[in-house]
Amino acid sequence: MLFEKYDIIVVGAGHAGCEAAAAGANLGNKVLLVTMDLRLFASMSCNPAMGGIAKGQIVREIDAMGGYSGLVSDKTMIQFRMLNRSKGPAMWSPRCQSDKMMFSAEWRSQLEKVPNLDFWQDVVDGLLFDGDKVCGVHTFMGGEVYSKTVILTNGTFLNGLIHIGEMHFSGGRMGEQASHGISEQLKERGFEVKRLKTGTPVRIDGRTIDFSKLVEQPGDDEVTGFSYLQHEPIAKQRSCYIARTSTKVHDILRKGFQYSPMFAGRIQGVGPRYCPSIEDKIERFSDKDSHQLFVEPEGWTTQEYYLNGFSSSLPDYIQYEALRAIEGFENAKIFRPGYAIEYDYFPPVQLHHSLETRAVHGLFFAGQVNGTTGYEEAACQGLMAGINAHRLIHDEEPLVLSRSEAYIGVLIDDLITKGVDEPYRMFTSRAEYRILLRQDNADARLTERSYQLGLATEARYQQYLEKKHVVDGMIEFLNATNITPDEVNGFLESHGTSPIAQRARLGYILLRPQLNLFDMVSQLDVLSSKYDLTDHFVRECIQEAEILIKYDGYINKEYDLAEKLNRLDYVKLPVDFDYHSLTSLSYEAREKLNRYKPETLGQASRISGISPSDISVLAIFLGR
Repeated sequence: MLFEKYDIIVVGAGHAGCEAAAAGANLGNKVLLVTMDLRLFASMSCNPAMGGIAKGQIVREIDAMGGYSGLVSDKTMIQFRMLNRSKGPAMWSPRCQSDKMMFSAEWRSQLEKVPNLDFWQDVVDGLLFDGDKVCGVHTFMGGEVYSKTVILTNGTFLNGLIHIGEMHFSGGRMGEQASHGISEQLKERGFEVKRLKTGTPVRIDGRTIDFSKLVEQPGDDEVTGFSYLQHEPIAKQRSCYIARTSTKVHDILRKGFQYSPMFAGRIQGVGPRYCPSIEDKIERFSDKDSHQLFVEPEGWTTQEYYLNGFSSSLPDYIQYEALRAIEGFENAKIFRPGYAIEYDYFPPVQLHHSLETRAVHGLFFAGQVNGTTGYEEAACQGLMAGINAHRLIHDEEPLVLSRSEAYIGVLIDDLITKGVDEPYRMFTSRAEYRILLRQDNADARLTERSYQLGLATEARYQQYLEKKHVVDGMIEFLNATNITPDEVNGFLESHGTSPIAQRARLGYILLRPQLNLFDMVSQLDVLSSKYDLTDHFVRECIQEAEILIKYDGYINKEYDLAEKLNRLDYVKLPVDFDYHSLTSLSYEAREKLNRYKPETLGQASRISGISPSDISVLAIFLGR
C-alpha cells in the first residue's frame, strides 16, 4: 500500500499549508503535506517581504504560538525596518525584505526536521467523503489517501486563470498549473464558490536600473526581527529604493486600457482595494500626477527586483514601455511581465471559528481560499487550522482566540461574522483593542496559551517567563526608586524638559513625553550600572517596560472595555435556531442571523446590520 492512514492531510505548501502541517505534526499527529512542487515551500509569489502594518504583529503572534514564520523570516531577511516609529507603540509594525529563494529553502529545512510529517508531490483533484465527513483526498498519481481531517490551503490555484492583456491561460502562479476538480466537487455538496483576483508587477533586471536616480531606503540600524527566540541579528542589509511614476508614464499606460482584461470585463473577480493595479490607481486617482513605487531586491545573490506599486495586467509591451518612462528605468530590462490572476474562494461565513467547514465535518479551509490576501494572513489561518484539526481529532474544544487576545482573533472573527466581498487584508484599524495587541507583547499574550496546548516548546516558555520576570522587575524598580535633583536635572534639561525641585521616582519621570527609557539607562548612573544596553534581550525588556509604564492608564482602560464586551462571547446561541420566529428582531437581523448562524451573542453583535436593539431582543429571549 502506497500510503498509510493519516490524522491530517494538508493540501498545498504555501504559507498557510506550511504552518498547518508544522502545527499538526508538532502536536503529535501523523500529517501528510501534498504539494504540486516540493521545490517551493511558502513561495513568495508576490513581494519578497514579511510583516508590515498589522501584518508584522501577526508574524510575532505566530511566533509566540510556536509557529515558524517569524523564525524563517529572521534567518532569511536581507533588510529590517520597524514601521510607524513616529506613532504610538500600538502602531509599531516590524517588516523585513526576504531572500525569497532562501525563505522557501529554509521553510523546507524546518519542516523536514518535524517528526510525524510526510511529503508527497502530486495534484489533489478531489476529496473523499463518508456521509457528511471528509475521509481523505484523491490525487492524480497516488489515488486515494485516507485521513481523519483535511486542510485545504490551495491559495490562488483553484481554477486559477492568468491574464496579461488580451491573453489569458490557466495557472495557479506564473509557470505553475492550476488545480481543478475540488471547487466543482464542493459546489455540488452545497458550498458557495466565488471568484477573486489579485495581481503582481514586472520583475526587473537590477543590472539595468540606474539607482543614482532613485531615493535609497536603508534598513534600521537596530534589527529586532520577528522571533522572540534569541538570535544573532543580520550583520549587513540590502537597501530598497523609492521611484515615482509621472504623467508620461500614466499616458503610456492609458494606451493599453482598451486591452485591459479588467476594464474590458474579462476579469470577473474583485481585486484588493488596498493593493490596486497601477491602471486601477490611475483611474481611481485621476487627479494624481504621480504615484510612489518601491524597488525591492529579491535576494542576496540575485539581481531580480520587485517593483512594488506597479502591479498590472496590461499587455506586456505596454508595461515595458511605461516602465522605461520611469526615471531610473530608462534602460530597464524585465525578467517577466506583471499579470493578474483570478481564482476560486469559498466565502468564509461557511466556516466555524475553528476554520472547520459547517457543511463537512473534519474539513478545514485556510488562507486565500477564505478570501484573504497576504502571506501573514494565510500563515496564521494555517496555524489555527492545524491546531484545531488536532483538537477535533482528540475530541477537544477548538481554540478560538478573541479579538482582545490577538490580531489572529480579529482576522478570523471578521471573516466568519462579516464575510468578504473583496480580498481581506489586515490593518491596525480593524482591531478595536490596538493598545493591547502590540507587536512587543505577543509573547505575553499567547505563549502560555500555546504552551498549555503543547505547541510552544519548554525552551520558548522558559524564555517568556524570564522576560516577564525581568520586565516586572524593571517596572517595580522604576516605580520604587527615587532620584535626586542633582542626579537627574542635567539629563532633564538636555532633553528639553523642566528640572525637578525635589526627589522623584524614576517611573514618574519616565512619564514625560520628551524622555525614553533607553536614554535614561544610558545616561543615569542609577540605571546604567544595573542594565546592559548591549544585550539584545535587555533592550527588548526595556522597551516593553517603558510601554507598560507610559501607557498604563490606556492599557487598563482597554482591558476593562474588552472584558465587558467579551462577556457576550460566553453567551451561547441555540444551534440551528429559526430566527424568523423572533418577530421582534428587524427583518435584516432575522435574514443575517439565519444565514450566518452565530454561535455566541458576541459573534451576533459583530455581524454587519445587527443593531444593539437586536442584541437586546436576543438577550431577553435567552433570559439574560
